[in-house]
Amino acid sequence: MLKYTALIVAAGAGTRMGLGYNKAYYRMDDGETILAHSIERFGNDPDCESIVVVTDPDMFRQEIGITDNRIIVVSGGSTREDSVWNGLRKVKSDIVMIHDGARPFLSAESLNALKETMRSERAACLMVPCKDTIKIVKDGFIETTLPRSELMAAQTPQCFETSLLLACMEKSRAAGFAATDDCSIVEAFSDVKIRVVEGSYANKKITTVEDL
Repeated sequence: MLKYTALIVAAGAGTRMGLGYNKAYYRMDDGETILAHSIERFGNDPDCESIVVVTDPDMFRQEIGITDNRIIVVSGGSTREDSVWNGLRKVKSDIVMIHDGARPFLSAESLNALKETMRSERAACLMVPCKDTIKIVKDGFIETTLPRSELMAAQTPQCFETSLLLACMEKSRAAGFAATDDCSIVEAFSDVKIRVVEGSYANKKITTVEDL
């Protein structure tokens, strides 16, 4: 199968959760942290050559009990894009999969589908169809309703040729581009088409207290 590096971004402060610490270190019912579960999804895959974790190194040492010599811990930046940039420079594989540290339910089926897709594509994104009707709202009033049949929600991993993402991020940083995710950088600074890989609704990101 396809060899790759997993770049796991877990450098947030957890302000929306109100925990007082990084939500990636919240311990789930089995006693393991959210981040540990996210790491294990890739640690169990022999095609994963290395796992770059962008987070606070001291907290990682204190809270994560995983001993895997493939893991490289890198400090985060002031923004998510800065954190990805810090981690990306440690990636040696030709393919990188960027994953949210707070998305611990990635399935082996979705991971394998992404690997198969990246055999022939330069970029791919795990996505699911939108269940809800999405409306554009301005000043408290509905402006228009978007066609739900054309809408999908982006998940992670988002996968790229490492050289492609590096080149696009260099342009993005020089332009001061505000990226909402990694795919948006490749969309803005290259003509590469990003292949959609349909994922699972179970691959949710833990963002609020209700998600727990």
